Amino acid sequence: MTNPNEAKAARTKLCHYTTQAVYYGDDDLVGDLLGQVSFVDVFMKQTFGMVPTAAQRRIVEAVLVTLMEHGMTPSAIATRMIYASSPENLQAGVAAGLLAVASRFVGTMEPAAELLGRIVDAGNQGPTEAQRIAQDFRTRREAVPGFGHHLHRPDDPRAIALLKLAREVGTHGPHCAALEQLAAEIDAAAGRHITINATGAIAAILGDIGIPAALMRGFAVLSRAAGLIAHIAEEQREPSGRFIWDLVDGAMTPEYLAD
Repeated sequence: MTNPNEAKAARTKLCHYTTQAVYYGDDDLVGDLLGQVSFVDVFMKQTFGMVPTAAQRRIVEAVLVTLMEHGMTPSAIATRMIYASSPENLQAGVAAGLLAVASRFVGTMEPAAELLGRIVDAGNQGPTEAQRIAQDFRTRREAVPGFGHHLHRPDDPRAIALLKLAREVGTHGPHCAALEQLAAEIDAAAGRHITINATGAIAAILGDIGIPAALMRGFAVLSRAAGLIAHIAEEQREPSGRFIWDLVDGAMTPEYLAD
């Protein structure tokens, strides 16, 4: 008889190996994957248990390309500064930058997706739920995740392109529709047009291919890691770490302390 208090044995289905082979799930790494399957396909199967269709693959690729580079944002600056301090550890710089993929920068598709999920789950009451969300954020004077941008106004060209792609490949579904409902209610509550930003569009298009909200930020982590490696490559060619340090130090240190 099984003891109900006995801890369940831990195990993984992601990988196992023998003296002759390495397996990703049931796939032989050498015999089934190497040189035959794309990185995106392996990532999607390992993470979500799905082999993406051609349409889903285009959506994922578009998301990864969109999130890879945002210029000199906190994540890129952190990466460059840590690399300048520890050039023997490329991974330390990347890790520092990835810590900034969170609820304010880059990773906002997660809370945006949670809001869209509420609208989708409301079914016929979706428009009412969208109105409730918009009014709630307006009352609290808080920005709605997935909306607003300091530069891209009145619209974010990335969001427009991503939503257009979803329509073109046939994945535009209830989460994209929920985004449109929410956008209309946010505009009405604000009395003006508020930009749907890239992460808002990403939340919608990933939701429509079956990606759960709790794992969407993983796409930002995966993509931004590649972008941060590019920042380190540029830092190796044209170091900027000392410039950033001096710029901040000069702007923030009182003159009597700087002397």
